[in-house]
Amino acid sequence: MKVMKANYHTHTARCGHAKGTDEQYVRAAIAQNFDVLGFSDHVPWPYASGYTHTGVRMTVDRLDEYIASLRALKARYAEQIDLRIGFECEYFPDYMDWLADMKQEKQLDYLIFGNHYEGSDETGGYFGNARTARDLRRYVDSAVKGIETGLFAYIAHPDLFMRRYPVFDENCRAAARDLCAACIAHNLPMEYNLHDRYRLGSDNGNGYPNADFFDIALDAGVQVIIGLDAHEPEEIADPTQYARAVREVSRFGARLLKSLPLDK
Repeated sequence: MKVMKANYHTHTARCGHAKGTDEQYVRAAIAQNFDVLGFSDHVPWPYASGYTHTGVRMTVDRLDEYIASLRALKARYAEQIDLRIGFECEYFPDYMDWLADMKQEKQLDYLIFGNHYEGSDETGGYFGNARTARDLRRYVDSAVKGIETGLFAYIAHPDLFMRRYPVFDENCRAAARDLCAACIAHNLPMEYNLHDRYRLGSDNGNGYPNADFFDIALDAGVQVIIGLDAHEPEEIADPTQYARAVREVSRFGARLLKSLPLDK
């Protein structure tokens, strides 16, 4: 029996820190026998001040072009792969209503929750720089509020706080337990994210995916889904990371999701 192979975490060059054409990602996924490829580039928040985070996300005026490009590819390759269109988004309280309305208006397939910044990336700090117990608590508090919105299909790289944090200590264990409890309460899967590892290391911390974190997720009963978090077509074209991830998270058994239950 053929096993479903899917990736819902794919970026595009529009964000400023990825490369390759949309079609190159699609063709790489087809070559690697993916059944589903989901695009979830960083959402372009419509800041009232007009602020744009250059090198992190596309500008608002590219949102419609992003969707149009992917819909054209979805039609062109309909016989070869199921393409899905979404965004990776933070929990920014002032913009949650806009996000919900935009998802409905643009008829997006899904949103994933990448909890990168606190409050907004215009004024808030980056959670991947966490180095203290207080940093971890701020990350968890923000993540739980995002989970509680019910807007998201899963939480991306939930162990982002390990990017520069030096050791998985009791503060990290507490953070992991709280995140797992929120995901269980809201039936939200966690992503086993491969991008940091693909780049051959992290930024002077343990990086992610973090084995200690996912030991706690396993014990807690969380559902897990693999995400390539691809920022270049080569991350999809290289089969080694995905195959390794399948082996590493096979211990989750039936709680390892091969695909998201999205409406057709």
